[in-house]
Amino acid sequence: MKKIISFMHISLDGFVAGPKGELNWAKVDGEIFDFVGKRISQTDTAMYGRVTYELMESYWPTAGAKPNATQHDIDHSKWYAKAGKIVLSKTMKGMSLPNTKIISENLSDQVHDIKQSQTGGSDDILLFGSPTATHVLLEQNLIDGFWLFVNPIVLGKGISLFKDIKERIKLKQLSTHQFDCGVTELNYVVER
Repeated sequence: MKKIISFMHISLDGFVAGPKGELNWAKVDGEIFDFVGKRISQTDTAMYGRVTYELMESYWPTAGAKPNATQHDIDHSKWYAKAGKIVLSKTMKGMSLPNTKIISENLSDQVHDIKQSQTGGSDDILLFGSPTATHVLLEQNLIDGFWLFVNPIVLGKGISLFKDIKERIKLKQLSTHQFDCGVTELNYVVER
């Protein structure tokens, strides 16, 4: 069965974005890009909320072809072109996009079907950013793990990852990694 893994940068006080959705506080560098790139390359499916999907779609299809493209840009752009994409959106209903499935209704049933599907070679579906989509999936107990990059900053306010959680979510830690820039990777699976 496929697993949905929420992949996010997070502040020490649990925020995944500032009050207006800003991410200018999240630290990313070559060491993090290389680390993340290894795991992403083992995954063939990405999941997004509409806002994050639109951001990704506006950048990654052409990022690798730009004259100043970094190796990360080239590699991720190639991966993005091949990866299956799942977008959770009520406003994109009925749209047909290449290599992309839009889920607008019957979220729980459709996500369960995707998780049971044998298509693709990877067991992980990485949910990139997308705090609103994450909140909806958390409410329906559809997230199987968290791949968090804890940034050494306290924001004080913003968009909380674990907003309005109604019951405990027991986690088992799979790994941790400390980066030179001060970011700490925490990788958890949900214990059911």
